[in-house]
Amino acid sequence: MLPLILPIGALLLGVALLLLGGGLLNTLLAIRGGLEGYSDSSMGWIMSGYFVGFFIGTFLALPIIQRIGHIRTFAFCAAIAACSVLLHVLLVNPVGWLLLRVVTGSSLVILYTVIESWLNGYTPSEQRGKVFSIYMVVNLGSLALAQQLLRLDSPSAFTLFALGAILVTLSVLPVTWTRLAQPEVSKVSKVKYGDLYRVAPVAMAGALLSGLAMGAFWGMSAVYGRRIGLDSNSVATFISCAIVGGALLQFPLGRYSDTHDRRKVLAVVCCGAALAALLLALLSMAGQWVMLAIALYGGMAFAVYPVCVAHLSDHLDAESMLSGSSGILLLHGVGAAIGPALAGQLMGVLGPQALPIYFVCMQMLLAVFTAVHLRKKVEDPSEHPSHFMPMVRTTPTALEMLPDEEITSAPETASTGS
Repeated sequence: MLPLILPIGALLLGVALLLLGGGLLNTLLAIRGGLEGYSDSSMGWIMSGYFVGFFIGTFLALPIIQRIGHIRTFAFCAAIAACSVLLHVLLVNPVGWLLLRVVTGSSLVILYTVIESWLNGYTPSEQRGKVFSIYMVVNLGSLALAQQLLRLDSPSAFTLFALGAILVTLSVLPVTWTRLAQPEVSKVSKVKYGDLYRVAPVAMAGALLSGLAMGAFWGMSAVYGRRIGLDSNSVATFISCAIVGGALLQFPLGRYSDTHDRRKVLAVVCCGAALAALLLALLSMAGQWVMLAIALYGGMAFAVYPVCVAHLSDHLDAESMLSGSSGILLLHGVGAAIGPALAGQLMGVLGPQALPIYFVCMQMLLAVFTAVHLRKKVEDPSEHPSHFMPMVRTTPTALEMLPDEEITSAPETASTGS
């Protein structure tokens, strides 16, 4: 494993620093917004801004990289992201934060695309699965560690914003220092969503509804923690517990789906996530028990989207795999952009407990939709040509790191290229 990591160590360090800075800022803003007296509905719109920017940046990334190259693009966008982090503490008002979140989301997704396209271009096809798994471990580990940085100072001070900007800036150093050759960037063919829905309606519904749920989780969970009386350090632990729970359960649940009807597994996982969210609502005033509840929810909810990706991949041919996976990712991004604003509005009207109830509703909607479609056609688990790969938020470029042997063995059942 070490000989595999060393050549790409600089890129992995770069993305780790990025995620440390971005993960810190996301939770920091939720806490600072509460201290500034922002309403839950306002915080929902602000947090949605990040995912709107993330969605926009997905379309900007490849043209910019093709124009000025990987290293210049990385330095260019890192400078924008670092400035944006600092401006959050200089322009303390909801409208300013909303605009800055859009800018931050756009610049960060371009930075992730640089790293992911570089990793994909460097990695031999027979090692892509391992590299993809290592990359996801770095993602989850960095996001969990980022929450603990909140313990270093008060969210009302300038220090944590400065630390976030420093971490984003430091990510430039390993990326610009590397001697790895810059790869060519390939374009993904256009997606026909109608074709994807006809082939795997459960996967498409799952992408949208899991996006609605996970966008609200990333955007509003820290706000929820503050509203139920957690201090800044406890909020950091609260978010970390969810991430660790997702890291621990995502892989076994996904591997189980490799040997069973993925739709049945998805329905059970969604029901489990709904029960965990209901438990979260019931235990929100029970001290440290709330940490167990959010860990269980993270363990279930984090597995929903990658199971949907695996289910879609089972029904696509080799030519359609990348465009189909990119299409489902973009649909997930649309849901993530809407989720925080929608959940924030509900919390503004009904109070903080609206968030776990919102989670229950999204997960049960998907469970019911999946159960209805289970009656239409029996899926044979022995014919799964693709394997589950654990994943969190990523870009279409990262999907190219999926192993070639899984793609080339996919059945010729649909085509989404145009």
